[in-house]
Amino acid sequence: MKRALRLAVRGRGWVSPNPLVGAVVVREGKIVGEGYHRRVGTAHAEVNALSDAGEGARNADLYVTLEPCNHQGRTPPCTKAVLEAGIARVFVGMSDPNRQIHGGGSRFLRSRGIPLVEGILEHECRRLNQPFIKHMTTGRPYVVLKAAATLDGRMATRTGDSRWVTNERSRHFVHRLRCELDAILVGSKTALADDPQLTARLPGRIRCRQPARIVLDSQLAIPLESALVRTVETAPLWLACSEQAPKEREEALVDAGASVIRLPWDQKGVDLSCLLDELGRREVNSLLVEGGARTMGSFIDGGLADAFFLFYAPKFLGDEAAVPVLAGRSLDKMASATPAFDIRVKRFEGDLMISGRFHERLY
Repeated sequence: MKRALRLAVRGRGWVSPNPLVGAVVVREGKIVGEGYHRRVGTAHAEVNALSDAGEGARNADLYVTLEPCNHQGRTPPCTKAVLEAGIARVFVGMSDPNRQIHGGGSRFLRSRGIPLVEGILEHECRRLNQPFIKHMTTGRPYVVLKAAATLDGRMATRTGDSRWVTNERSRHFVHRLRCELDAILVGSKTALADDPQLTARLPGRIRCRQPARIVLDSQLAIPLESALVRTVETAPLWLACSEQAPKEREEALVDAGASVIRLPWDQKGVDLSCLLDELGRREVNSLLVEGGARTMGSFIDGGLADAFFLFYAPKFLGDEAAVPVLAGRSLDKMASATPAFDIRVKRFEGDLMISGRFHERLY
């Protein structure tokens, strides 16, 4: 199962809205076939592993990180392939979280006389697919916050200059993260001040899928000549605006290739719950929130963030007017602070990355 998990990771960034799945075929204690789900719409991990094993799959054991599907989706049911291959036993990491098909594959295989053991490294399997599980169980994407700051917690100078807070290795990691998640979100102030592309750019000829780019822009003020609009053919651009945003601006931006999402807004900003519901309907499993400070703070204050990656560079600004990492609600007591869990630390040369979750338990 550990080998199956390592294989599953290879599909990251290519299989959404499907889950990451790895499979290994074992006969007489030896691996005779292995595979993973490579891309949405293509063969699932079990089929790839069974194909790799060939005749070696007969009377062998199948280890798979997620319960084999028993329904016709973009591809045929994997349970059929398991039966036809002559698999003797199936070991499953976790059940399918989709309520409509949960347990269906396991019940079908057992009904055909195939012994099935579930819950093998279940915690690790669930950790791997947190975005998929959350989307299946709540209808919303898994929300990841990302920010880069100096050691005194500032992401930009008082003039808004932020290039570059962190080093090249940290930025490379962020571009890899963009490749792996479905969408990126920023506020309009960040879009106007930085004029970013928000695309995933990796060195050399490394290919990756481009995420959808989302801007919270109440009045659709983003210029037609902005880098985001100019690159709509490279990556989708979705603009979340208020219901009162000018129609003529919407028409101009749609003509330029952008998509406009009208949502309820108030003095505090967009209704983020409505936004997440809409993104879920668009099959967005994971959302990377990259700024600014108020946008990040709003997700935390609303209890809508799931995980975070915070990068700290070995430098100080020492200016109270510099832009903070977060700007949210005012708290009088330390006991009211938002807790963080599963904290991990990694170095990128001089930079430190601190990652973790906002919830103690996995989905």
